Amino acid sequence: MNRSEGFVKRRNVTRENGDSVNSKETNNDEKKSIEESEEGDSKETRLTLMEEVLLLGLKDKEGYTSFWNDSISSGLRGCILVELGLRGRVELERVGMRKRSLLARKLILKSDTPIGDVLLDEALKHMKETEPPETVQSWIEYLSGETWNPLKLRYQLKNVRERLAKNLVEKGVLTTEKQNFLFFDMTTHPLTDNVTKGRLIKKVQDAVLSKWVNDPQLMDRRMLALIILAHASDVLENAFAPLNDDDYEIATKRVKKLLDLNYENESNNPNISDVLWAVFAALAK
Repeated sequence: MNRSEGFVKRRNVTRENGDSVNSKETNNDEKKSIEESEEGDSKETRLTLMEEVLLLGLKDKEGYTSFWNDSISSGLRGCILVELGLRGRVELERVGMRKRSLLARKLILKSDTPIGDVLLDEALKHMKETEPPETVQSWIEYLSGETWNPLKLRYQLKNVRERLAKNLVEKGVLTTEKQNFLFFDMTTHPLTDNVTKGRLIKKVQDAVLSKWVNDPQLMDRRMLALIILAHASDVLENAFAPLNDDDYEIATKRVKKLLDLNYENESNNPNISDVLWAVFAALAK
């Protein structure tokens, strides 16, 4: 799939190993990640990347994602891997004499210290129990349940969207309702906190408009991840729909620049974790 697909035409839609150095690096990574996530957000509405992507994809009144969206499942699993990378729990194996591509390098457990988020800790537990390590591409497939290997089916994270929605209900962003769809009833999660979603949309818009830096290495890591992962999940359009035509054109052109990056080359710069670039590359395939 073309990385820029979805922007062709505007749619009319309003192993904790006891090593003190590794432990210190993990703490620093997590502290930096939390500081970035708190920027502009109150502690009451601090969201993970998974929650932000799901929130962008949910219909406000209906409380569910588009039935036609077949990308959000793998996109949310990518969010989980990126979140673990940002919090210093995983990293890509080191590059040796024979430099291998991002997608060929294994995802290594850096620390198994629990985070306190059920989905993240469940994924972390699976990685701790897996030997030898697997690639980012493989983990996205395993966590999604999209694998032909029956021995790996136990790694599937089930009901991810529903579990994330319940997290957002607990944070006061969504509520829970039952809706009848002719032949069946479905639990939905309509929006109750317009402020939180409005702030999220404005944050995404500002990142590619008023706060655009024209250099991915200088971008806030979480925001860079959110933009690319939201696009991979086919929900980024929802953040741009309210823009006027001129701003919409500018925003989509700048996002295309990010999507057209050579992730292998970008990973040579140490400013941003290799895990992010590997996830971007895996979802762009």
